[in-house]
Amino acid sequence: MPRLREVPRAEVTDERILFFYDRLFAPDRDPAVDHGTATGTPGDWWTVFAQDPDVFRHAVRGFALYRNARLDPLLRELGQCRAGWARGSQFVFSQHCKQMRALGMPEEKIQAIPHWQTADCYDRLERAVLAYTDGIVLDGGRVADEIFAVLKEHLSDQEILALTYITCLYEMHATMSKVLRLEFDDRPEPVTEVAAPEGYGARDISADLAGEN
Repeated sequence: MPRLREVPRAEVTDERILFFYDRLFAPDRDPAVDHGTATGTPGDWWTVFAQDPDVFRHAVRGFALYRNARLDPLLRELGQCRAGWARGSQFVFSQHCKQMRALGMPEEKIQAIPHWQTADCYDRLERAVLAYTDGIVLDGGRVADEIFAVLKEHLSDQEILALTYITCLYEMHATMSKVLRLEFDDRPEPVTEVAAPEGYGARDISADLAGEN
């Protein structure tokens, strides 16, 4: 379950939050109790963000902004989806795989996002968008001039700004979903110790590896 409390419908007074509770769940449902959205998510992103109406409204305005941006939506989704994968958010990655299908992205391209570097299904601009996203997410914003030059060949400054902003926005959402254990990111820590067999005791494995007696 999420690390923060979900806000039940009975406690919500903000009209914008109630609008989305109604739109995404139904007017007769309490999404903090009766989970589930049309995309198969629990929906707890909405009920946790409802803790603070100002934060909720700011986030929702961000969704509206990226849909209205003067940028090819397939390029936008390519960056969002790769940002989710690179940040390790199953929620963001999954949701934007679905959105790319809704926009008509070929399945081959969707399936190749985790290993785009070795895939030959992307054109030059798409590869630059994927490399740009990796520079933003995996390299903390360090992007080679050669990558940026390809973007400049095909996109206006306004489009590049929108791509940058949206990709960074979704890296944030991916990070927040993981840290708050929201939606599909409500998962146990994957890296844990695998216990030694019974009777192992305090054996010094380094001595075994070094070939010492």
